[in-house]
Amino acid sequence: MEHLINPKVKNIEISGIRKFFNLVSGTKDMISLTIGQPDFPTPDHVKEAGKKAIDENFTTYTHNAGTLELRRAASQFVKIKYGLEYNPDSEIIVTTGASEAIDIAFRTILSEDVEVILPGPVYPGYEPIIRLCGATPVYADIRPHDFRFTADVIKPYLTDKTRCIVLPYPSNPTGVSLTKNELEAIATLIRGKDIFILADEIYSELIYQQQHTSIATFLREQTIVINGLSKSHSMTGWRIGLLFAPEDISKHILKVHQYNVTCATTISQAAALEALTIGIDDALPMKDEYEKRRNYVYHRLVEMGFEVIKPDGAFYFFIKIPNSDITSMNYCLSMVDKVKVAVVPGSAFSTLGEGYFRLSYAYSMDTLTEGLNRIEQFIKL
Repeated sequence: MEHLINPKVKNIEISGIRKFFNLVSGTKDMISLTIGQPDFPTPDHVKEAGKKAIDENFTTYTHNAGTLELRRAASQFVKIKYGLEYNPDSEIIVTTGASEAIDIAFRTILSEDVEVILPGPVYPGYEPIIRLCGATPVYADIRPHDFRFTADVIKPYLTDKTRCIVLPYPSNPTGVSLTKNELEAIATLIRGKDIFILADEIYSELIYQQQHTSIATFLREQTIVINGLSKSHSMTGWRIGLLFAPEDISKHILKVHQYNVTCATTISQAAALEALTIGIDDALPMKDEYEKRRNYVYHRLVEMGFEVIKPDGAFYFFIKIPNSDITSMNYCLSMVDKVKVAVVPGSAFSTLGEGYFRLSYAYSMDTLTEGLNRIEQFIKL
C-alpha cells in the first residue's frame, strides 16, 4: 500500500538530529552531546501543580485556545519580559509544544507555489512542514555573516512569491541571536509587504549579556511569535507551546489548531500556569549555569584550534570541521568510532550546514569535560 502514500510525506525525512542520535544510542560508554534538551529537572513547584491538577480531576477538555487563566498569564509574562501586548481572549493560543505552533502557523499562512525564506544552517523542523504545505523553502546563506540573519542578508532573497520569513533567535544550531537594531532593520525592510514573519523565540529566556527583543515590538501586525516552556522551564515532555499573533491572523490559526489537537493537555496547562506566574524567573539560575558551560566549552574549543563563533544564547556551538575533505556525517561517525563522542553532523541543518557539527552543552560540566577531553584526543589522532 506504500504507493498510495502522499508523495509529499514520502519525500520528507526524519530529522537528521534524531537520526544520528538513534544511530549511536545504545553504544557502550558513549558521551552524547547531541540533543538540545535541558538537563535540569522541571522545577518542583511546577511538578506539584501538575500533580494537583490530576488529583483535582482537571482532566477534561479546555477552551481550544487553552484556559483563559493560562492565556492571561502568558499575556502578562511577555508583557513583563519583552514589553509585548497581546489580548488573552483572542491573540494567544496554547499549543502542544512549539512544534505544533509552527505547524499550525505554516498550515494557515502557506499555500502552493509560495516561498519561505529561512537562514541556513537552521533547525530541521521547518522545511518538512513547508513542503507539506506545497510551499518552497529558500535558504539564505548566513555562513559568511557570522551566522547573523540580518536585513542585508534577507533582501536579495525576496521575490514576488515570498510569503514568510522564518526568524529563529537565539538560533538552533548556532546559538546566535539578533540585536534590537538588527530586528528593527528587518521590520523596516518587510513592513507593508504581503509577508509574514514567523519568529521562533523558544530560547528567548536563555540569552546572555543582552535583553531579548521580539521583532513583534516593531512589526506586530505581520508577526507570528512562537514560544513555549520547553527550554525556559525545562518542560520538554510537558508539551506546552505558546503562539502570539494579531486577532485577524490568530482566529484562523485557531481553526487549524482545533482540528489538529482540540486543546493542549489540561494537566500540562495547569503546570504551565504555575511556571508563568510563580515561576516567572525559573529560567534565571539555569541560564547562569548555561553561561558558565558556554564559556568553558568556548575556551576549550578555541584552545583546540576549532573555528567557532561564540553563541549569544541557547545551548549550542556550531563548529567548523578542520578537514574539508570529509563530510560532516563521516566526521561525526569517525568521532563516535574512535573516541565514543556523539555530536550532530552539520548536514542535519540543511545543505548549508555541511562542513560543520553541532555540539550541545545542555549537559553537566562533568559530561562536557569528559566529552571535550575525548574530542581533543580525536583531533590529535
